[in-house]
Amino acid sequence: MAGLNYKHLRYFWMVAKTGSIASAAAKLHLTPQSISGQLTEFAEVLGVELFRRVGRNLEVTETGRRILSYAEEIFSAGDELMDLVKDKSLTTAMLFRVGCADSVSKMIACRLLEPAMQLGEPVKMVCREGRLASLIADLAIHKLDLVIADRSLPRQMSVRGYSHLLGESSLTAFAAPALIEQIGSSFPACLNGAPVLLPGEDFAIHQRVLHWMEKNNVHPRVVGEFDDSAMMKAFGHAGAGVFFAPTVIAAQISEQYRVAVLGHIDTLVEQVYAITTERRISHPAAVAISAMARKQLFT
Repeated sequence: MAGLNYKHLRYFWMVAKTGSIASAAAKLHLTPQSISGQLTEFAEVLGVELFRRVGRNLEVTETGRRILSYAEEIFSAGDELMDLVKDKSLTTAMLFRVGCADSVSKMIACRLLEPAMQLGEPVKMVCREGRLASLIADLAIHKLDLVIADRSLPRQMSVRGYSHLLGESSLTAFAAPALIEQIGSSFPACLNGAPVLLPGEDFAIHQRVLHWMEKNNVHPRVVGEFDDSAMMKAFGHAGAGVFFAPTVIAAQISEQYRVAVLGHIDTLVEQVYAITTERRISHPAAVAISAMARKQLFT
C-alpha cells in the first residue's frame, strides 16, 4: 500500500465531522464530485469501508471511527504546530517544556527550575504537573523536553528514555510544636500511637517509610495519605500528624509551615531524577537545572 495521502485523510475527516459530502465540500471550497472521488480512492487504497449511508447522511463505520481518532490527533497536532510557528514570543524566547511528577516536592521542583529562568537568554517555560505515566507519554511524543520525577524511568514503560540522577536526600520527620508536646520528642519511639501523615502510594518513598517503621518496630496511627505533598504539609502545620519530607529543604519547610524537626532518618533516601529522550542532557535550561542540583541543592 502506498504511503498515507494526507489530503485524502483531511477530506475523510471533514466529511465525518460534517456528516455529508455536500457540507464538507462547502467548507473545503471544492465540488461534491471531487470530494466523492477522492473518498472512493482513499477507501480503495485502504481496502476498507469508511462510511455507510443513513438516509441522506453518511455515518462512519466502526473502522472509520478508528481512523477518525487518528485523524483528530494528526490535525490537532497540525493546528498546534501552526500556533507554535505564529507565536511571536518564540522569536525572542527559548521554549522549555518541563513536566513535574506530582510525587516530587513542589519546593524542590521550584528550586530546581529556578536556574532555567536565569539564563543569559530569555526563556519561556511551560510547566506541567501530573502522574508520571502521563508525563512520560508526553515526553515520548516530544511534547515535553524533560520530566522531573522521584524515580528513574519505570522499566514497564515501553518508552526509550534516559534517567539522570539529579541528587538525593535523607528524610526528616516534622510536626507542629503543639503535637510534639503531646507525643514527646524521643524519636522514633514517640511515633508509637502518634498520628502520622504519609505520602500517597505513587510516591517512591511511600513503601520505604512503611518498611522503616516496621524495621524499627514503630507503630503509629496513619491518619491520612496524600497525593499532594503541599496539602500533606498543610495538614501537618494544622497539627493533624507527623509528616516526612526531604532533609535538603528542612529549613524552608520549618519556616513556611511553622513546624519543628522531630527527627532525621539517614537510612531513608529520596531521589530526584531528570528523565529525557536523549542520553546526554543538551537543552540549555536542562543543563542549568542539572548543574544547580549537583552543585547546590543536593550537596
